[in-house]
Amino acid sequence: MCSWCWAFKPTWDNVKRELLGKVKVVYLLGGLAPDSNEPMPIETREYVKGNWKRIQEMIPGTRFNYDFWTSCEPKRSTYPACRAVICAKQQHPDFENLIISGIQKSYYLEAQNPSNEDVLIDIAENLGVDTEKFKIDLHSSKVNEILIDEIKLARSMEINSMPTLALQINDIIKIIDINYIDANYIIKQIIA
Repeated sequence: MCSWCWAFKPTWDNVKRELLGKVKVVYLLGGLAPDSNEPMPIETREYVKGNWKRIQEMIPGTRFNYDFWTSCEPKRSTYPACRAVICAKQQHPDFENLIISGIQKSYYLEAQNPSNEDVLIDIAENLGVDTEKFKIDLHSSKVNEILIDEIKLARSMEINSMPTLALQINDIIKIIDINYIDANYIIKQIIA
């Protein structure tokens, strides 16, 4: 549910294609906003909408469906979507990227609220996951612990913004500078 991650997706997909078989990609969930059923405050809504506009100005081709702000009750809660990624990945590793993409498309293009469990269940069902297991796992303490551990790990690596790319070679971690448009800029840092 990070709008900068959404804008980065086309370039990131190009980076992954070029590095296929050369590096192992591991995703860490950043958390961003803890569980809340409270509506997003007006100031936060305006900030996020403004951020979407800034992203579209800076990263050509990035699309957002602004109907989200009138057709949904926005919440400042990303943990449910993060747990959905973990639940899907536990069923099969291939579901990880598919559900991330599904959540992003649902949120940014289809104006659906991935803070809502029913939206996440629909996305998972469309992917072909076992939805009954998915529903149970969304509320499991084990899945929540995995999320908290991933957030802690990211912070221990001094990852405080999203998206962040970090290259680990043995025990050394190098933060990779991101260019939202130029995949080669990123690739050169990784396979230099």
